[in-house]
Amino acid sequence: MTMRLAGARVLITGASSGIGAATARAMAEVEARVVLSGRDRERLEAVASETGGQALTCDLTTDVAGLAERAGAVDVLVCNAGTGWAGPFATMPDDTIEHMVACNLTAPIRLTRSLLPAMIERGRGHLVFVASIAGAVGVRDEAVYAATKAGLLVFAESLRYELRGIGVSVVLPGVVDTPFFERRGAPYTRRWPAPIPAERVARAVVAAVEQGRAETYAPGWLRLPARLKGAVPGPFRALAGVFGRQ
Repeated sequence: MTMRLAGARVLITGASSGIGAATARAMAEVEARVVLSGRDRERLEAVASETGGQALTCDLTTDVAGLAERAGAVDVLVCNAGTGWAGPFATMPDDTIEHMVACNLTAPIRLTRSLLPAMIERGRGHLVFVASIAGAVGVRDEAVYAATKAGLLVFAESLRYELRGIGVSVVLPGVVDTPFFERRGAPYTRRWPAPIPAERVARAVVAAVEQGRAETYAPGWLRLPARLKGAVPGPFRALAGVFGRQ
């Protein structure tokens, strides 16, 4: 399902920084009307001022219904907000598990449930879920994060079978140069793959809506390991184990 974004009302979660802020700018460049959600009021309002958007401060783990009510009818929903944590699963705090699942998976599902009926009634709309390559292949020391992103992928795939006239896209970024790694408590230290700018993912989000793409990897070569895992899972796991220890 392709969509013209000029004049469309687009709600973007996690829009105060990183991929969300970059997506707000990219959407504004194609003349979409952006509605921005985030927890940091000051930064969110700065992005809103820059993009001519509407800022709606919200904690998605506690007030999805309130955000949906304030946002009103939207043409495009971009579920981007997310949180991470890195380390051995056996040492992961219980409250961190609960918060991550609530933010990364439960909130997008509930927000979609709140906004989708109006899209169905109008016979048009587009849902975009910013997932991760981690959700497609799994990642060492990020088991819960990867599980939440995998849940988004299957949620989106299932919705495609249900919906008519509503586009459903997933965008799977790799390593992105954002504050995400600092906030998860472990910086990114690998030489390869090099982080890509958030603007590159933002362009992928815009293209997914305009061109009706079901699945987009950023960068595109990440499609290879995802396909390799499905085709030859045994050798893939062996390689992933070697590289994961480096």
